[in-house]
Amino acid sequence: MYEPIRAKSVHTMAGTAADFPHRSREEELDIQLAGHLAALLAVTDELRALTEPSTDLDTAAERLAVQVARLRGGRAPLRAAASAGRTAAQAPALHQRAHTLAGRALVVAASRADTKAAILAAERMDAHAPAAAQEDPLRPVGAAH
Repeated sequence: MYEPIRAKSVHTMAGTAADFPHRSREEELDIQLAGHLAALLAVTDELRALTEPSTDLDTAAERLAVQVARLRGGRAPLRAAASAGRTAAQAPALHQRAHTLAGRALVVAASRADTKAAILAAERMDAHAPAAAQEDPLRPVGAAH
């Protein structure tokens, strides 16, 4: 009438510490920072494809790729090709997105005390701020950013 349970219950805690992976806070911050910088690199590549050739965007893309590779243990990031259907009129929205991503990267870089990544993120925020200000719907008309 009673049959014993043959498998471990999914409702109990894991038996040993080796049952699931553990990451340190540093590793988690590295993963977050690499993700934010990789997303910023993708938006930068989109902007490079949509706008006039710019040495600033080219240099930024290369510097971002170097930082992402460093944080990922030498693995180079995938580079984005221009999305189909994008037009130059969407550049301000992309600048806003880049500004936001750079801000997120700056927060994580600061919390992990990564000076190189923090400086790069701050520079990218400054570079995208003028175009992002045009797209910001919450900015009062005539207000400086």
